[in-house]
Amino acid sequence: MSLVVDRYELGPLQTNCYVVRSERGVTDAVVVDPGGDVTQLRLELARMGAKLAAILLTHGHWDHVLGVAELVEATGAPVYLGEAELPELESGGPELMGFPPLRSFTPDHLLAGGETLELAGLEIGVVLVPGHRPGHLAFVLDGCIFSGDVLFRGSVGRADLPGGDWPTLLATLEMLVLRFPPETVVYSGHGPETTLGAELRSNPFLTELGTR
Repeated sequence: MSLVVDRYELGPLQTNCYVVRSERGVTDAVVVDPGGDVTQLRLELARMGAKLAAILLTHGHWDHVLGVAELVEATGAPVYLGEAELPELESGGPELMGFPPLRSFTPDHLLAGGETLELAGLEIGVVLVPGHRPGHLAFVLDGCIFSGDVLFRGSVGRADLPGGDWPTLLATLEMLVLRFPPETVVYSGHGPETTLGAELRSNPFLTELGTR
């Protein structure tokens, strides 16, 4: 399998949305975190001839879910979300920051971590990665981690928002670097891709983990 990952920056916070296929030319795909206007995303899916098998959400923060209702309406794809993130969908995050309210949607599948999903010809491991949000999930497949807002190139997720906890986030980061090899590619919720090894060497929040 030669994984194909296409990245789109959506919404007012330029949140990364990913379209993932098992290989180029394959029509079945999953989308991770459609966090804004999905008009262009829908055009790209149509251009690829892609059939959307699922919408995977790393967590419930509004900037990661803004386009979910519209994408469900257009494609009928089922939505997967961490069970502990349900309250966040009712929090009114966009309005608090002056943006239009979130169109409501109901996840079709609630996850706790530890599941393996078989979607679009992909075997996707679900890992609970709390610290930024209690029900935050990472999706792992073919040497890659879709990390949401837990880990970025040169930084890590915030723990000062509701549901965040700094010691828990540090424990999550240590778990990731111990569990997965350094060449693992990290597709973050914001910013460019990186690898676990690169972050261990240069990320100020992770370098100390490499010496333990």
